[in-house]
Amino acid sequence: MSHLFDPLTIRRQIFANRVFVSPMCEYSSDDGFANDWHLVHLGSRAVGGAGLVLTEATAVSAEGRISPQDLGIWKDDHIDFLSRIVRFIHEQGSVAGMQLAHAGRKASTYRPWSGNGAVPVANGGWPDVLAPSAVAFADNYPMPQALTLDGIARVTNAFVDAARRAHQAGFRVIELHAAHGYLLHEFLSPLSNQRQDHYGGSFENRTRLLREVVQAVRRVWPEAAPLFVRISATDWVEGGWDIEQSVELARHLKLLGVDFIDCSTGGNAAQAKIPVGPGYQVPFAERIRRDAGILTGAVGLITEPSQAEHIVSSGQADAVLLARELLRDPYFPLRAARELGQEIGWPAQYLRAGPNTTIPR
Repeated sequence: MSHLFDPLTIRRQIFANRVFVSPMCEYSSDDGFANDWHLVHLGSRAVGGAGLVLTEATAVSAEGRISPQDLGIWKDDHIDFLSRIVRFIHEQGSVAGMQLAHAGRKASTYRPWSGNGAVPVANGGWPDVLAPSAVAFADNYPMPQALTLDGIARVTNAFVDAARRAHQAGFRVIELHAAHGYLLHEFLSPLSNQRQDHYGGSFENRTRLLREVVQAVRRVWPEAAPLFVRISATDWVEGGWDIEQSVELARHLKLLGVDFIDCSTGGNAAQAKIPVGPGYQVPFAERIRRDAGILTGAVGLITEPSQAEHIVSSGQADAVLLARELLRDPYFPLRAARELGQEIGWPAQYLRAGPNTTIPR
């Protein structure tokens, strides 16, 4: 019996199935505003039957963008078009979620097809790139400024304000981005956090900012609404962040009101050697789920319905989050349901191509 298409209830939110759309940067915004590209990109995955559609990493402040073309939610003017996207997603029976992010020392960089490394101010970059410590990600990346205590407080407030706006826009899930070498991950990892104050050094200190952000966001995010956190479960570098610390962090986050850990890896060390292969990150989701007793999502080269089904039905994770495969096939959930012999609601407009179709049209 298939479990990939079993509903999943988190707090008071019911997800129709366990196939979630992973955040995927589109680098297609002007001044942080969503536009028709985002409507079609996100909306088509909802039409395709995904249980949850997450936005790309959405910047909580202008200086927190990865590139000048990142999606943002740092001002009220961003809400209106986002609300339109949310309404469409919900009309399709999916759930709209937003990933909130601050790029930290990886900010003010080129989008992939426009260049590599730091964007000069003259070309739309910005001088105030912020991080736990003044340690650049790579030689061609910006040299960041170490955040002051006042700066750290402003970051926390930016996440809180962004969560309020996300709720106002109608999103039913938010995910805090603490992975892939961006700001919250930078604080977690001793590779990027060389502070000597109570935000650096020990595990308790390095996890302090994320815990404070979670607590502050949970106070303004509705009690009935799920709160996710994406982490990189390992830096893949000796002496960096690792799975043991990830399990312990997940235990703490669960107590603070986090419902689901989205388990990715890497992104904080340019020299990391990552053993990429089908499902290579799934064991991290399985370990955190088992040892921390929290819901997890598995990511990373999940491309086949049978593979996704095995991950969920065997208890390795509670959901799968797909990215590249959903770029190749926005209707992966509909195809997967057919291959797995499951009933899933097709859009009325597409029923002529549905699983029970016998007459060519």
